[in-house]
Amino acid sequence: MALSKVNLWRSASDYFFITFGIALFAFGFCAFILPEKVVIGGLAGIGTIVYFLTGIPIAITQYAINLTLLLIAYRIVGKKFVIGTIYGATMSSVFIGIFQPLFSEGFTQEPFMNIVIGSILAGLGVGITLTHNGSTGGTDIVGAIVSKYTNVTIGRTMLYIDVVIISSSYFLFHHLDLVVYGFVVLFLVSYLIDMVINTNRQAVQFTIFSTKWEEIATAINNEAKRGCTVLSGMGWYSKREVKVLLVMCRKAESVTISRIIKSIDPDAFTTQANVNGVYGQGFDELKVRMKMPDHAKDIAETSLKDTHNIPPKI
Repeated sequence: MALSKVNLWRSASDYFFITFGIALFAFGFCAFILPEKVVIGGLAGIGTIVYFLTGIPIAITQYAINLTLLLIAYRIVGKKFVIGTIYGATMSSVFIGIFQPLFSEGFTQEPFMNIVIGSILAGLGVGITLTHNGSTGGTDIVGAIVSKYTNVTIGRTMLYIDVVIISSSYFLFHHLDLVVYGFVVLFLVSYLIDMVINTNRQAVQFTIFSTKWEEIATAINNEAKRGCTVLSGMGWYSKREVKVLLVMCRKAESVTISRIIKSIDPDAFTTQANVNGVYGQGFDELKVRMKMPDHAKDIAETSLKDTHNIPPKI
């Protein structure tokens, strides 16, 4: 019972933030980017081209292509992918259909300012959507289909398609500045998506080679309150065994770790690398919505029935 409530709450929370993220993307696109006649990547970009050529609303074109791609993906990629995408694709068309008639001019008189503001809102919206296991479909579907039969990744396929869509806008408007604005949107949206997804999970990994490894490890334990893993290695030049310290810490704690190392052994050979996603043991909780296996469902249902059949204590 408790497990089902937790899953229900997580699903409701995910769908709320997916809806909010898609609405934010649609608002940024329709209120700031579209009035400047800038073609962005994805199906929204294709819909923009069709809209300025024929007058057909972007939402109709976007949803029609999305449904066509989802039908193809259903047979190639699988039902699970389609079901996970259709909600986001539907809500994206709904919100764009709502917002497009409301905004005919940009909020400011500066086109570049409108592009930047719209890109920030769109990037934040898509980032929030992806963080909560959502998808708006579009070029994601094409990327999934291509990666099924080739070695080209989904991300690279999406990038190629977006570049083609944005570049094709030159033949529609014959203005190079609009093409440049399109690539500015592509860059800013991609950057904001990465920032939203990875900012909260950024951590630092230290790899420390030092003859005073015991003192450094003890100081990191006691002063920085972080654990150390001692690895055994061999320096191939010296042919001597060495001890290597592996330390994970949050980005804000990296200065403390560096000061500890320098105070004990200024000549220590140290590497520092940014890592995304450190989970457990004092770090973030691994939050992934997972499908319960069929045998686990049977066990849970059996246990639930058994608890109902237990006679009351007198």
